[in-house]
Amino acid sequence: MTVSHTNPLRVGLRQERVIAPQCLVIFGASGDLTHRKLIPALFELFRQRRLPSEFAILGCARRPWSDEEFRRRMAEALADEIEQHQSAWAQFEGCLFYEPVDLEQPADVVRLGTRLEVIDRQRATRGNRTFYLSVSPAFYGSGCRSLAAAGLLKDPTRSRVVIEKPFGRDYGSAQQLNRVVQAAGQENQVFRIDHYLGKETVQNILVLRFANTIFEPIWNRNFIANVQITAAETVGVEERAGYYEDSGALRDMVQNHLTQMLALTTMEAPGRFDPEAIRNEKAKVLQAARLANEEEPWKCCVRAQYGRGGSAVNPVVGYREEPGVNPQSTTETYVAMKLFIDNWRWQGVPFYLRTGKRLPKRTSEVVLTFREAPVHLFDAAGGSPTANQLILRIQPDEGAEFLFEVKAPGSGMRSRPVDMQFSYDESFGEPSDEGYVRLLADAMLGDPTLFTRGDEVEAAWRLYTPLLELIEDNPALLPIHTYEAGTWGPGAADNLLADDGLMWRRP
Repeated sequence: MTVSHTNPLRVGLRQERVIAPQCLVIFGASGDLTHRKLIPALFELFRQRRLPSEFAILGCARRPWSDEEFRRRMAEALADEIEQHQSAWAQFEGCLFYEPVDLEQPADVVRLGTRLEVIDRQRATRGNRTFYLSVSPAFYGSGCRSLAAAGLLKDPTRSRVVIEKPFGRDYGSAQQLNRVVQAAGQENQVFRIDHYLGKETVQNILVLRFANTIFEPIWNRNFIANVQITAAETVGVEERAGYYEDSGALRDMVQNHLTQMLALTTMEAPGRFDPEAIRNEKAKVLQAARLANEEEPWKCCVRAQYGRGGSAVNPVVGYREEPGVNPQSTTETYVAMKLFIDNWRWQGVPFYLRTGKRLPKRTSEVVLTFREAPVHLFDAAGGSPTANQLILRIQPDEGAEFLFEVKAPGSGMRSRPVDMQFSYDESFGEPSDEGYVRLLADAMLGDPTLFTRGDEVEAAWRLYTPLLELIEDNPALLPIHTYEAGTWGPGAADNLLADDGLMWRRP
């Protein structure tokens, strides 16, 4: 008798949709994102046999590289993977091409169109193109205009544009950029990417809520007391000081990543599993969100920077001592805030968001704390019973856990908290795809489900623009606190919850 060693939970997986023949054009091909994320993700898709044989990648940047130089540099970026998959790389590098292009020069973009026609014939890509703008945000609008002027976006069934974050700097700039982008092509051609949405556990929020009858009836203000959303990083600013000084944690993390997790956690059930139905509900809930104190917004937000920390053996410098950072910088590396959502489902439930660098642990999670039992019938070990919690672990240990009370062993009727845990790696036997793998595949498929629509982006910026204006016009009202590197942030952030008799969950 043959014994099967197949994990039964994996049966039926990898029934992936078919990506049509096409050419993926990466602007900013000489940049860090292309080396670290895009080419590795595309190589992973190739090794999983999810790319069509009629496929090409055209790297574009201002550097005067040749096809061979581009292939060599991408091979350097993938050295470890190539060592393990040499035969796959030998096939994959044949898909790589390069064309020097300055998006600000119309003649360069016209020449790009001619090169794409040649690649269409060489690789049988049938005129299908996905343009990926991995460039400075200052070139998003002009890049789309240049592509449109060269006629490269005229067919919405064959061409689309992927735009990296940040999409705008505030509500006004996001509106203006939307007008430019939407004038260059139709909304269904525009894919605003947020790599957090490529994570399995972020997507699993929808499945957990809408595929299980035990959760949705209690997913509201009648049963949930508060929600905490955390994205913590152990690293500092690293080599991103130039970008980070102009951005800060509010723009870099809250407006996009944390807000997308907020939207998926709080949206209403869509009428069907359809990209526009899902994005309609996300937009509606973000339009209902507000700062906890709109009249005095400084009272519902805390900003901070990490100071020196570590140990004598492994010291860590403070943010203002990092290379490239202004010694008098007032850019936040940590932000915490309190929000409300004014609708029937969530009225009165506080939402607490926080993110920071140089925190003790790398983790991203959504924590739903349920209301306490109306009457405490049993003595609890260690004091009062622990409130039930559902914890959705986004990274790095993707999964979920449910905290609830059970009877403690012994003759008395005492309760104690226990938790049930689910891990993606343990249940399915292999790690989930990295976010860019899923999102690049979806972009090439033309599936916008996990990409943000124009009105979603504007609603998110509208929510936080009062804080951004306050930082700009009256920074004394929203000062920069300091926290020691390796700690969970400033005491002022704890006070944000202490006023409600709560504490941040420590992962």
